[in-house]
Amino acid sequence: MYVKVLQETSGRYAPSRILSFDITHIFKAFQLIENNGHISRDLLCQELNLGEGSIKTLIKHLKMQDLIETSRIGTKMSVKGNRIFSHILSSLPRECVLPKCSVALGRYNYAVLLKQLSFAVNSGIEQRDAAIKMGALGATTLFYTNEKFIIPGTRYDALKREPHIRQLLIHKLRPELRDVVIIGSDDTDQRIAELATKNAALLTVMSHEKHI
Repeated sequence: MYVKVLQETSGRYAPSRILSFDITHIFKAFQLIENNGHISRDLLCQELNLGEGSIKTLIKHLKMQDLIETSRIGTKMSVKGNRIFSHILSSLPRECVLPKCSVALGRYNYAVLLKQLSFAVNSGIEQRDAAIKMGALGATTLFYTNEKFIIPGTRYDALKREPHIRQLLIHKLRPELRDVVIIGSDDTDQRIAELATKNAALLTVMSHEKHI
């Protein structure tokens, strides 16, 4: 269970205090390392919206799980870390920034594609709550069916009156039948919208893995 490894990494090691990071921050850290090859603690602080102490603890936990390697030039993923990241990324392959629209009500909005996971979503309330947990306004979940973006539990084409948003999502995310799009929204910070969306997406992957 690859997401379970991230859960264990973000768990407390008694008698440590409550941690300020979770699996979403770890996934985002992996993305940053993948994009940069190596990454500094300063950049992790900036991009993850966490303090220096939290980043230090995060790196410590990642090393304890043998997910990263550190050197003078920065932090990079280990072979194990690469394997886990690649597996999770296969379920969350694409993402994009989204402008304000009827399905993305915040000043800042972020969309993530989940491959072939429509069966793992019920009403979308769980995804909304996962986004709120990260401090965001919430999240909207859509199914991609018959070239339409459908609200779960309905047949309603959520973007029928906004073809430009529909085309943007199709161009950026390239969804297919049974794919899911989650859009997280926030009014204060683009980073919060992004982390909220990824938290909702990872929750969905986790829910699926529990039943494998």
